[in-house]
Amino acid sequence: MYPFAYTRPADTRAALAAGARGGRYIAGGTTLVDLMRETVERPGTVVDISGLPLRDIRMTGDGLRIGALASMAEVAAHPRVRSAYPLIAQALELSASAQLRNMATIGGNILQRTRCTYFRDVSAPCNKRQRGSGCAALEGYNRSHAILGTSDACVATHPSDLTVALAALDARVHLLGPDGERAVALTAFLLRPGETPDREHDLRPGELITAVEIPPHPAPLRSGYLKVRDRQSYEFALTSAAVVLHVTGGVIRDARVAAGGVGTVPWRLTAVEKRLNGERPSERLWARAAAVAADGARPLRHNAFKAELLRRTVERQLRTVGGTR
Repeated sequence: MYPFAYTRPADTRAALAAGARGGRYIAGGTTLVDLMRETVERPGTVVDISGLPLRDIRMTGDGLRIGALASMAEVAAHPRVRSAYPLIAQALELSASAQLRNMATIGGNILQRTRCTYFRDVSAPCNKRQRGSGCAALEGYNRSHAILGTSDACVATHPSDLTVALAALDARVHLLGPDGERAVALTAFLLRPGETPDREHDLRPGELITAVEIPPHPAPLRSGYLKVRDRQSYEFALTSAAVVLHVTGGVIRDARVAAGGVGTVPWRLTAVEKRLNGERPSERLWARAAAVAADGARPLRHNAFKAELLRRTVERQLRTVGGTR
Protein backbone atom coordinates (compact mmCIF):
# COMPACT_ATOMS: atom_id res chain seq x y z
CA MET A 1 0.00 0.00 0.00
CA TYR A 2 1.31 3.42 -0.92
CA PRO A 3 1.37 6.29 1.65
CA PHE A 4 -1.68 8.53 1.72
CA ALA A 5 -3.18 11.37 3.74
CA TYR A 6 -6.44 10.90 5.65
CA THR A 7 -9.12 13.45 6.46
CA ARG A 8 -12.56 13.15 8.05
CA PRO A 9 -14.60 16.27 7.21
CA ALA A 10 -17.20 17.45 9.70
CA ASP A 11 -19.83 18.34 7.11
CA THR A 12 -20.79 17.96 3.48
CA ARG A 13 -19.31 21.28 2.41
CA ALA A 14 -15.89 20.31 3.78
CA ALA A 15 -16.16 16.89 2.14
CA LEU A 16 -16.88 18.43 -1.25
CA ALA A 17 -13.94 20.81 -0.86
CA ALA A 18 -11.62 17.90 -0.10
CA GLY A 19 -13.02 15.93 -3.03
CA ALA A 20 -12.54 18.89 -5.36
CA ARG A 21 -8.84 18.92 -4.40
CA GLY A 22 -8.49 15.34 -5.66
CA GLY A 23 -9.33 13.36 -2.53
CA ARG A 24 -10.97 9.95 -2.84
CA TYR A 25 -14.15 9.44 -0.86
CA ILE A 26 -14.37 6.41 1.40
CA ALA A 27 -17.23 5.16 3.58
CA GLY A 28 -17.40 1.44 4.37
CA GLY A 29 -14.10 0.92 2.54
CA THR A 30 -14.91 -2.65 1.51
CA THR A 31 -13.70 -2.05 -2.06
CA LEU A 32 -11.26 0.85 -1.94
CA VAL A 33 -9.12 -0.50 0.91
CA ASP A 34 -8.69 -3.83 -0.90
CA LEU A 35 -7.63 -2.06 -4.08
CA MET A 36 -5.21 0.14 -2.17
CA ARG A 37 -3.61 -2.95 -0.60
CA GLU A 38 -3.21 -4.44 -4.06
CA THR A 39 -1.79 -1.10 -5.32
CA VAL A 40 -4.48 -0.92 -7.99
CA GLU A 41 -5.72 2.32 -6.41
CA ARG A 42 -3.17 4.86 -5.19
CA PRO A 43 -5.04 7.90 -3.84
CA GLY A 44 -2.96 10.70 -2.38
CA THR A 45 -5.75 11.63 0.05
CA VAL A 46 -8.61 9.55 1.43
CA VAL A 47 -11.69 11.53 2.48
CA ASP A 48 -13.75 9.67 5.08
CA ILE A 49 -17.42 10.63 4.56
CA SER A 50 -18.88 7.99 6.89
CA GLY A 51 -20.00 10.66 9.36
CA LEU A 52 -22.11 12.66 6.91
CA PRO A 53 -25.94 12.64 7.37
CA LEU A 54 -26.71 10.52 4.31
CA ARG A 55 -28.18 7.37 5.87
CA ASP A 56 -31.92 8.03 5.69
CA ILE A 57 -34.32 5.49 4.15
CA ARG A 58 -37.79 6.91 3.56
CA MET A 59 -40.80 6.98 1.30
CA THR A 60 -41.50 10.34 -0.37
CA GLY A 61 -43.91 11.62 -2.97
CA ASP A 62 -41.27 10.69 -5.55
CA GLY A 63 -40.89 7.11 -4.34
CA LEU A 64 -38.32 5.40 -2.11
CA ARG A 65 -35.23 7.44 -1.23
CA ILE A 66 -32.18 5.64 0.15
CA GLY A 67 -29.27 7.63 1.54
CA ALA A 68 -25.93 6.78 -0.04
CA LEU A 69 -24.33 5.96 3.33
CA ALA A 70 -27.03 3.54 4.46
CA SER A 71 -25.47 0.11 4.78
CA MET A 72 -26.54 -2.79 2.61
CA ALA A 73 -27.74 -4.61 5.73
CA GLU A 74 -29.82 -1.63 6.91
CA VAL A 75 -31.56 -1.29 3.56
CA ALA A 76 -32.22 -5.01 3.19
CA ALA A 77 -33.83 -5.14 6.65
CA HIS A 78 -35.88 -1.95 6.35
CA PRO A 79 -39.63 -2.75 6.56
CA ARG A 80 -40.63 -0.26 3.84
CA VAL A 81 -38.05 -1.67 1.45
CA ARG A 82 -39.16 -5.23 2.13
CA SER A 83 -42.85 -4.43 1.69
CA ALA A 84 -42.73 -2.03 -1.29
CA TYR A 85 -39.60 -3.18 -3.14
CA PRO A 86 -38.67 -6.72 -2.02
CA LEU A 87 -36.54 -7.05 -5.15
CA ILE A 88 -33.99 -4.69 -3.56
CA ALA A 89 -33.86 -6.66 -0.31
CA GLN A 90 -33.43 -9.93 -2.21
CA ALA A 91 -30.57 -8.57 -4.33
CA LEU A 92 -28.79 -7.20 -1.26
CA GLU A 93 -29.17 -10.39 0.75
CA LEU A 94 -27.65 -12.39 -2.10
CA SER A 95 -24.62 -10.06 -2.16
CA ALA A 96 -21.29 -10.56 -0.40
CA SER A 97 -21.25 -11.83 3.20
CA ALA A 98 -23.17 -10.68 6.26
CA GLN A 99 -20.06 -8.97 7.61
CA LEU A 100 -19.51 -7.02 4.38
CA ARG A 101 -23.19 -6.07 4.15
CA ASN A 102 -22.91 -4.54 7.63
CA MET A 103 -20.06 -2.29 6.45
CA ALA A 104 -20.64 -1.63 2.75
CA THR A 105 -22.79 1.35 1.75
CA ILE A 106 -25.31 1.77 -1.05
CA GLY A 107 -23.22 4.45 -2.76
CA GLY A 108 -20.12 2.32 -2.52
CA ASN A 109 -21.94 -0.70 -3.90
CA ILE A 110 -22.91 1.23 -7.01
CA LEU A 111 -19.35 2.50 -7.50
CA GLN A 112 -17.56 -0.78 -6.74
CA ARG A 113 -15.04 -1.79 -9.34
CA THR A 114 -14.91 -4.99 -11.34
CA ARG A 115 -13.69 -8.28 -9.91
CA CYS A 116 -11.75 -9.07 -13.10
CA THR A 117 -8.57 -10.84 -11.97
CA TYR A 118 -6.51 -9.04 -14.60
CA PHE A 119 -7.70 -5.65 -13.36
CA ARG A 120 -6.54 -6.57 -9.86
CA ASP A 121 -3.21 -8.00 -11.05
CA VAL A 122 -0.98 -4.97 -11.61
CA SER A 123 1.47 -7.08 -13.62
CA ALA A 124 -1.19 -7.73 -16.30
CA PRO A 125 -2.20 -5.25 -19.00
CA CYS A 126 -5.57 -3.66 -18.26
CA ASN A 127 -7.23 -0.77 -20.04
CA LYS A 128 -9.26 0.04 -16.93
CA ARG A 129 -6.09 0.75 -14.97
CA GLN A 130 -4.18 2.31 -17.86
CA ARG A 131 -5.99 3.09 -21.07
CA GLY A 132 -4.10 1.80 -24.10
CA SER A 133 -2.18 -0.90 -22.24
CA GLY A 134 -4.38 -3.72 -23.54
CA CYS A 135 -6.88 -6.22 -22.14
CA ALA A 136 -5.41 -9.49 -20.89
CA ALA A 137 -8.87 -11.04 -20.53
CA LEU A 138 -9.55 -11.05 -24.27
CA GLU A 139 -7.08 -13.88 -24.85
CA GLY A 140 -6.76 -15.03 -21.25
CA TYR A 141 -9.06 -17.02 -18.99
CA ASN A 142 -12.40 -15.23 -19.39
CA ARG A 143 -15.04 -17.59 -17.99
CA SER A 144 -16.44 -14.97 -15.61
CA HIS A 145 -16.36 -12.08 -18.06
CA ALA A 146 -19.09 -10.20 -19.92
CA ILE A 147 -20.87 -11.14 -23.13
CA LEU A 148 -23.02 -7.98 -23.39
CA GLY A 149 -21.89 -4.37 -23.68
CA THR A 150 -18.27 -5.32 -24.29
CA SER A 151 -15.72 -3.64 -26.51
CA ASP A 152 -12.31 -4.47 -27.93
CA ALA A 153 -10.87 -2.53 -24.98
CA CYS A 154 -12.65 -4.27 -22.06
CA VAL A 155 -14.84 -7.28 -21.27
CA ALA A 156 -15.04 -6.97 -17.47
CA THR A 157 -18.40 -7.44 -15.77
CA HIS A 158 -19.97 -5.03 -13.31
CA PRO A 159 -20.09 -7.00 -10.03
CA SER A 160 -23.07 -5.45 -8.23
CA ASP A 161 -26.31 -7.37 -7.62
CA LEU A 162 -28.03 -4.28 -6.26
CA THR A 163 -27.55 -2.29 -9.45
CA VAL A 164 -29.32 -4.98 -11.45
CA ALA A 165 -32.39 -4.58 -9.25
CA LEU A 166 -32.11 -0.79 -9.41
CA ALA A 167 -31.87 -0.88 -13.21
CA ALA A 168 -35.08 -2.89 -13.40
CA LEU A 169 -36.79 -0.38 -11.11
CA ASP A 170 -35.70 2.71 -13.12
CA ALA A 171 -33.71 4.10 -10.19
CA ARG A 172 -32.04 7.50 -10.28
CA VAL A 173 -28.74 8.45 -8.65
CA HIS A 174 -28.64 11.79 -6.82
CA LEU A 175 -25.31 13.59 -6.89
CA LEU A 176 -23.83 16.61 -5.15
CA GLY A 177 -20.71 18.41 -6.27
CA PRO A 178 -19.01 21.79 -6.60
CA ASP A 179 -21.55 22.80 -9.27
CA GLY A 180 -24.59 21.81 -7.21
CA GLU A 181 -27.07 18.92 -7.27
CA ARG A 182 -28.19 16.74 -10.15
CA ALA A 183 -29.90 13.38 -10.72
CA VAL A 184 -29.05 10.78 -13.35
CA ALA A 185 -30.77 7.55 -14.32
CA LEU A 186 -28.72 4.64 -12.99
CA THR A 187 -28.57 3.07 -16.46
CA ALA A 188 -27.00 6.30 -17.78
CA PHE A 189 -24.75 6.81 -14.75
CA LEU A 190 -22.86 3.53 -15.17
CA LEU A 191 -20.96 3.59 -18.47
CA ARG A 192 -20.13 0.87 -20.97
CA PRO A 193 -16.39 0.61 -21.69
CA GLY A 194 -16.34 1.56 -25.37
CA GLU A 195 -12.93 3.08 -26.06
CA THR A 196 -12.70 4.60 -22.56
CA PRO A 197 -12.95 1.64 -20.16
CA ASP A 198 -11.16 3.61 -17.44
CA ARG A 199 -14.23 5.89 -17.24
CA GLU A 200 -16.77 3.72 -15.46
CA HIS A 201 -19.40 6.22 -14.35
CA ASP A 202 -20.70 9.73 -14.90
CA LEU A 203 -19.24 11.08 -11.68
CA ARG A 204 -17.72 14.52 -12.10
CA PRO A 205 -14.62 15.68 -10.17
CA GLY A 206 -15.44 16.25 -6.52
CA GLU A 207 -18.99 14.86 -6.77
CA LEU A 208 -20.39 12.31 -4.37
CA ILE A 209 -23.52 10.18 -4.42
CA THR A 210 -26.03 11.43 -1.85
CA ALA A 211 -28.99 9.12 -2.47
CA VAL A 212 -30.68 6.62 -4.73
CA GLU A 213 -34.34 7.15 -5.60
CA ILE A 214 -36.74 4.50 -6.86
CA PRO A 215 -39.86 5.98 -8.45
CA PRO A 216 -43.35 4.80 -7.54
CA HIS A 217 -44.58 1.80 -9.51
CA PRO A 218 -48.22 0.85 -10.13
CA ALA A 219 -49.81 -1.75 -7.87
CA PRO A 220 -50.07 -4.66 -7.81
CA LEU A 221 -46.38 -5.20 -8.54
CA ARG A 222 -44.67 -8.57 -8.73
CA SER A 223 -40.89 -8.71 -8.52
CA GLY A 224 -37.97 -10.96 -7.68
CA TYR A 225 -34.23 -11.48 -8.05
CA LEU A 226 -32.52 -14.72 -9.07
CA LYS A 227 -28.75 -15.17 -8.85
CA VAL A 228 -26.92 -18.11 -10.44
CA ARG A 229 -23.38 -18.71 -9.21
CA ASP A 230 -20.79 -21.45 -8.80
CA ARG A 231 -21.41 -21.76 -5.06
CA GLN A 232 -24.21 -20.68 -2.76
CA SER A 233 -22.25 -18.43 -0.43
CA TYR A 234 -20.17 -15.29 -1.06
CA GLU A 235 -19.80 -15.61 -4.80
CA PHE A 236 -20.37 -13.27 -7.73
CA ALA A 237 -23.02 -14.02 -10.32
CA LEU A 238 -22.46 -16.00 -13.46
CA THR A 239 -25.87 -14.69 -14.43
CA SER A 240 -28.73 -13.04 -12.58
CA ALA A 241 -32.19 -11.76 -13.42
CA ALA A 242 -34.29 -9.01 -11.85
CA VAL A 243 -37.92 -9.19 -12.98
CA VAL A 244 -40.63 -6.59 -12.31
CA LEU A 245 -44.15 -7.19 -13.65
CA HIS A 246 -47.32 -5.11 -13.36
CA VAL A 247 -50.21 -7.46 -14.11
CA THR A 248 -53.87 -6.46 -14.05
CA GLY A 249 -56.85 -8.13 -15.65
CA GLY A 250 -54.69 -11.10 -16.53
CA VAL A 251 -52.47 -8.96 -18.79
CA ILE A 252 -48.90 -7.75 -18.33
CA ARG A 253 -49.25 -3.97 -18.47
CA ASP A 254 -45.58 -3.23 -17.84
CA ALA A 255 -42.49 -5.44 -17.68
CA ARG A 256 -38.97 -4.54 -16.53
CA VAL A 257 -36.20 -7.11 -16.77
CA ALA A 258 -32.48 -6.67 -16.10
CA ALA A 259 -29.55 -9.06 -15.98
CA GLY A 260 -26.28 -9.20 -14.07
CA GLY A 261 -23.10 -11.23 -14.34
CA VAL A 262 -23.19 -11.01 -18.13
CA GLY A 263 -22.78 -7.30 -18.88
CA THR A 264 -20.17 -4.61 -18.46
CA VAL A 265 -22.99 -2.71 -16.73
CA PRO A 266 -26.31 -3.93 -15.27
CA TRP A 267 -28.11 -4.89 -18.47
CA ARG A 268 -31.73 -3.98 -19.23
CA LEU A 269 -33.25 -6.69 -21.44
CA THR A 270 -35.48 -4.46 -23.54
CA ALA A 271 -36.10 -7.13 -26.17
CA VAL A 272 -37.48 -9.41 -23.45
CA GLU A 273 -39.66 -6.60 -22.11
CA LYS A 274 -41.17 -5.93 -25.54
CA ARG A 275 -42.24 -9.54 -25.88
CA LEU A 276 -43.92 -9.45 -22.47
CA ASN A 277 -45.84 -6.18 -22.57
CA GLY A 278 -49.51 -6.56 -23.43
CA GLU A 279 -49.42 -10.37 -23.21
CA ARG A 280 -51.08 -12.85 -20.88
CA PRO A 281 -48.80 -14.84 -18.57
CA SER A 282 -48.16 -18.37 -19.80
CA GLU A 283 -45.39 -20.95 -19.97
CA ARG A 284 -45.17 -20.34 -23.70
CA LEU A 285 -44.78 -16.58 -23.19
CA TRP A 286 -41.95 -16.99 -20.67
CA ALA A 287 -40.00 -19.21 -23.05
CA ARG A 288 -40.67 -16.93 -26.03
CA ALA A 289 -39.56 -13.82 -24.15
CA ALA A 290 -36.47 -15.42 -22.61
CA ALA A 291 -35.34 -16.67 -26.02
CA VAL A 292 -34.11 -13.15 -26.90
CA ALA A 293 -32.38 -12.46 -23.57
CA ALA A 294 -28.90 -12.94 -25.01
CA ASP A 295 -29.48 -11.07 -28.26
CA GLY A 296 -26.37 -9.11 -29.21
CA ALA A 297 -24.06 -11.22 -27.05
CA ARG A 298 -20.38 -11.48 -27.95
CA PRO A 299 -19.12 -14.62 -26.20
CA LEU A 300 -15.44 -15.23 -25.57
CA ARG A 301 -13.45 -18.45 -25.57
CA HIS A 302 -14.43 -19.59 -22.09
CA ASN A 303 -17.82 -17.97 -21.45
CA ALA A 304 -20.02 -18.93 -24.40
CA PHE A 305 -22.12 -20.94 -21.94
CA LYS A 306 -23.39 -17.69 -20.43
CA ALA A 307 -25.73 -16.99 -23.35
CA GLU A 308 -27.78 -20.12 -22.78
CA LEU A 309 -27.48 -19.80 -19.01
CA LEU A 310 -28.87 -16.26 -19.24
CA ARG A 311 -31.85 -17.42 -21.30
CA ARG A 312 -32.64 -20.17 -18.81
CA THR A 313 -32.18 -17.85 -15.82
CA VAL A 314 -34.56 -15.27 -17.27
CA GLU A 315 -37.18 -17.89 -18.16
CA ARG A 316 -37.01 -19.42 -14.69
CA GLN A 317 -37.41 -16.05 -12.99
CA LEU A 318 -40.25 -14.98 -15.27
CA ARG A 319 -42.05 -18.17 -14.33
CA THR A 320 -41.35 -17.61 -10.63
CA VAL A 321 -42.50 -13.98 -10.58
CA GLY A 322 -45.25 -14.13 -13.20
CA GLY A 323 -46.72 -17.59 -12.64
CA THR A 324 -49.17 -18.90 -15.23
CA ARG A 325 -52.86 -18.70 -15.89
